[in-house]
Amino acid sequence: AGIAAALMSARAGRKTLLVERYGRLGGMAVQAMVGPLMGNVQSAVVNEILEHIGGRKVDYEFVDLRYADLLRKAGCEVLLHAWIVEPLLDGTHVSGARLLTKQGMIEVKARVTIDATGDGDVAFGSGAEFDQGREAGPNWPADGLLQPMTIMFRVSGVDHSKTMEANRGRRAYRFPDGRTWNELCKDANARGELPPTVGMLRTYTSRRDDERVINATQVNRLDGTRVADLTQAELEGRRQVQPIVEFLRKYAPGFGDAYVSGMPAVIGVRETRRIRGIESLAVADLFAGRKWSTAVVRGASFPIDIHNPDGIGQAQGVSTTHPLGKDPRVKPYEIPYGCLVPRTVNGLLLAGRCISGSHEAMASYRVQVISMGIGVAAGVAAAQAAEHDIEPRDVDVGKVRSVVFEGA
Repeated sequence: AGIAAALMSARAGRKTLLVERYGRLGGMAVQAMVGPLMGNVQSAVVNEILEHIGGRKVDYEFVDLRYADLLRKAGCEVLLHAWIVEPLLDGTHVSGARLLTKQGMIEVKARVTIDATGDGDVAFGSGAEFDQGREAGPNWPADGLLQPMTIMFRVSGVDHSKTMEANRGRRAYRFPDGRTWNELCKDANARGELPPTVGMLRTYTSRRDDERVINATQVNRLDGTRVADLTQAELEGRRQVQPIVEFLRKYAPGFGDAYVSGMPAVIGVRETRRIRGIESLAVADLFAGRKWSTAVVRGASFPIDIHNPDGIGQAQGVSTTHPLGKDPRVKPYEIPYGCLVPRTVNGLLLAGRCISGSHEAMASYRVQVISMGIGVAAGVAAAQAAEHDIEPRDVDVGKVRSVVFEGA
């Protein structure tokens, strides 16, 4: 989201600085090894970005340099190893941010600031209203629990020809006793062969046939905005890796000689703050494929992917047919500009999963390709607000749309 926003602002001729707290660009794809990149939007710019970085299967070693090349060509400045400490405030107007660096505090003034932190850290620091956790749903109470955090990791030494992916695919593959892979994993969880919160092991193909990216560890009932919880999640998530690898070697076809060849720098966080905007997305909007006159993202599409905050599997769709749950499908939907504009704060735009929406809706638009589409819109709007010296909420949405949807 942040890269797409910075790219569009710089291309519009605005002086743009992208601030990154770690030493590499790329967000969760690089820091947390979250790949492949998922979701869809109708966006010529997003398609351009994906083509430039080599597609949806992440090249973890070099994708950050591909992003940096895009930004350099656009004239965007980049500052790595800089943490946002707090926004600079003039009443309810954000006028930049204070950064923590190795040389001490740095203040960066800005006409418009875009919060692409995922957690809505800048918006939170500016006093913006927000929601967090799940509301009442089809299979759960309104308990405020967040989707679990996950350590994704890479294994090598896989014999591709024997794998489920090479033989009908992981979902269609059947073991000699007739069980599916998900049923085998669920049974192993029940008998204690897998960690208590791990009941689904997702094995994604990588850029090399002998590699797989594993999405399986699951840390429940913790909050990614609390540093003690993050510490606990990092340690617990990494401890789950070894028994999962042992399980893969024992049961997954082609994994007999597999070994861990890559661990992430940080844990992947699916859900924290959702900043309240002047418009908001509800799950009904996604099921209906709702169109908005103020839409700045078109054709967004990804299932309502809610990893169970209070157990194994998915939180939705639990039935005798799908005992681990099933992600409800959506129709391609639009995201309105008001979801990017905080309700009570000026000088600020949102990009990525912290935009305004419900717990269920966020479970769809949180993924990286849709986040890129949101970032494109935020960057265009920020550039126009800066050019005309107006608040983001006063930007002509029609002019934003004309740029965002050009060539889409």
